[in-house]
Amino acid sequence: MTQTLGDIAAMTFVPDFSPLLPYWPTFLKGAWLTLKMTSVAVCFGVIVGMLVAFAKRAKVPVLSRLCIIYIESVRNTPFLVQIFLLYFGLASIGLRMPTFAAATLAMTINIGAYAAEIIRAGLESVPRGQIEAAECLGLSRWRIGWHVMLQPSIEKVYPALTSQFLLMMQASAIASQISAEELTAVANTVQSDTFRSLETYIVVAALYLALSLLIKLIAWAVGEHVFKRRRVIRLAARRAGKAPSDTARIDTVIPGGAA
Repeated sequence: MTQTLGDIAAMTFVPDFSPLLPYWPTFLKGAWLTLKMTSVAVCFGVIVGMLVAFAKRAKVPVLSRLCIIYIESVRNTPFLVQIFLLYFGLASIGLRMPTFAAATLAMTINIGAYAAEIIRAGLESVPRGQIEAAECLGLSRWRIGWHVMLQPSIEKVYPALTSQFLLMMQASAIASQISAEELTAVANTVQSDTFRSLETYIVVAALYLALSLLIKLIAWAVGEHVFKRRRVIRLAARRAGKAPSDTARIDTVIPGGAA
């Protein structure tokens, strides 16, 4: 049987990572840019999500409808199209943005829409009697919104938010389509220079895995510091010889969706 050149090359292929060694600073620079884009988008996206979640619950029909249009528009369109609209679409009318700004803004808008629905679900889970009790105590509307509604709801949906942050970090690879020099764009450049595609993308996969574990570790640490009630519940359950409930576990993962 006649063997093609591709078959012969496949049989003689030996993985070799040595050509990638000079590119380690480039890989790390791309990973840092990916992490920076994700961090900025998460910070501003959560703020947008909280505002939209409260606005959607407001008794102002126009405001509520605008929030619904924003959420449904983002959740039902591809993330790639959203980036192209911001980068190429706005440029066609004279509004040009750097690639980092366009990618980060698209990620912020995307996270804001998903976070709004996640936080809204948490707000809906707050018992009405709890809010009425706070009103009877004479708490202001802002204190009720922050202490009685937002903090407990964020605690409940925190695992889902963390999962969404991870998905958005992975979806940041799409920013390579507008030449943002994040990790995937760096990988495309390195493999075209070295012709070691398999080794290049193995390294990139390992770096994405490391970034995901880092984000999960940071999220766990933040949750342990902010949600002190969970630590108390776990400690009490441990002393009583019982396993903590699922709602008390900070590492519970609720799958979320990315655009």
